[in-house]
Amino acid sequence: MDHTEQARCRELAKSSTFYRSVYSEIEEVGWEHLVRLGGDLTFLSFRILDEKGRLHFMEIQLDKTYPKSPPSISADVPYNFDLQWSINSRLKDVVQQFHEYLEKLQEFWSTLDDIDKSLCVIDPKQPSRSISHRQINIGNDCFIMLCIDANNPRSLPECRFMGSGPFVGLLRKKWQRNSRKWTKDKPYLENLACLLETQLPRPTDVPKNDQQVECGICYAQCLPVDDELGAKSGSGTDYTCDNTTCSKAFHSVCLGDWLRSITTTRQSFNVLFGNCPYCSDPVAVKINNVKN
Repeated sequence: MDHTEQARCRELAKSSTFYRSVYSEIEEVGWEHLVRLGGDLTFLSFRILDEKGRLHFMEIQLDKTYPKSPPSISADVPYNFDLQWSINSRLKDVVQQFHEYLEKLQEFWSTLDDIDKSLCVIDPKQPSRSISHRQINIGNDCFIMLCIDANNPRSLPECRFMGSGPFVGLLRKKWQRNSRKWTKDKPYLENLACLLETQLPRPTDVPKNDQQVECGICYAQCLPVDDELGAKSGSGTDYTCDNTTCSKAFHSVCLGDWLRSITTTRQSFNVLFGNCPYCSDPVAVKINNVKN
């Protein structure tokens, strides 16, 4: 959130109890975590990093009777966030409860990340953090659909086999026969191989230059086709974090916009200096390549 927005909020804060309350509560959370703010201060979006460094955006809708009425929360998560609210609650309590909620989902997302990097996932191509199923190519024009339980991700998943011919029928019988062999203390991929009595195909290595990588901020592979973006219109990710344990990809346009919203970002000529939104290592991005 830039200084202009903060100044606008200060002016609004002088005009009513509601605005004063929201302004002070944003300060408690920290302006550096605020991504978007509605003109009447009833809509807010905060950036939250979980313990594994995954980036989440929590959107908060406030009623004019706030704080008597609890805020409405939406986020890219597999099931609704159950907010505990009282008349004395504040936005910092919402953020804290959301952090605790995210902790409960770490094993769920880690399981899905293991599947995504180790098996031939064909759907969804760009899974959001709310999606709990994976369709996997297992060869011979056959596929399995796994549905992971967000509350118990290491349990036996629901599994549906798709395809025709004896190969699918054979795998279905093996799954039914061996389902009792599934154990929570065994690695997920090892469990799958045990039940199906075969090693599933691994992803085909794709040259890095041919990959379409989604942006860590807008979650799209390509920017929209827009005259205002100039030469960047419709382009893919063009900036990667130098931290090899992170290596998150971004559109430089998105990263520049995000850095502008952080009060600690420094600018020298046409370069913004700040921190990666995932690992917090230093990043620097040029901002003179988009039309004003």
